[in-house]
Amino acid sequence: MAHRLSIGSWITLAHPAIAEIMSKAGFDWLAVDMEHSVITIREAEELIRVIDLAGVVPFVRLTSNHPDQIKRVMDAGAHGIIVPMVNSAADARRAVDAVRYPPDGKRGVGLARAQGYGASFQKYLKWQKENISIIVQIEHINAVDHLKEIFGVKGVTGYMIGPYDLSGSMGIPGRFDHPDFLAATEKVKAAAQKMNIAGGIHIIEPDPKQLEQRIKEGYTFIAYSLDIRMLDSSCRAGLDCVKGLKK
Repeated sequence: MAHRLSIGSWITLAHPAIAEIMSKAGFDWLAVDMEHSVITIREAEELIRVIDLAGVVPFVRLTSNHPDQIKRVMDAGAHGIIVPMVNSAADARRAVDAVRYPPDGKRGVGLARAQGYGASFQKYLKWQKENISIIVQIEHINAVDHLKEIFGVKGVTGYMIGPYDLSGSMGIPGRFDHPDFLAATEKVKAAAQKMNIAGGIHIIEPDPKQLEQRIKEGYTFIAYSLDIRMLDSSCRAGLDCVKGLKK
């Protein structure tokens, strides 16, 4: 994962058509966002199903790093989790333990969609050992001070920089061109590359030039915008073209 370019996006709207449209657009993965949306666990399962059946990797960005929610989204068929506000090795280890079955973790065994409703538990048990991704979000300056410990937790497969929260924790919210913010992101990227951890960042606005730039910078796990920003941006761009013509 660390060396293969993977581009996904974010889903915050619960309608399955959104997931289907975005799945067919060509993304490698899609993340169902349960942190900053009103998506329920029932709706998350339906979105995971649509994404999965379309041949795209379904992730869930968690509400918080809690084993109960992790267990439920994994049983629903998520191929991995994106864990918010991981600031220490203990935070990372808690997420890994909740995803992995014993002896690698502490996840309780259930029979749901992921396990073929009980018909293919042994197959899933083998599959999950090699195919589940655990992405930690680096979105606080405290995490930047503990990168080696966080990335050193066995089972962590990648990271995602949360630009708004990271810049906010530094007292410069939204100032992504600030020298201190740029230095922090470079520190994260350098540490991850040294430890062979997939490097990720979320590009909020649907800007192809920024996507190209991030790829050139060496990021390999990139979230390209999100459903609501792509919808809003497209609407506004279309209307901007006719503003001068309206009387």
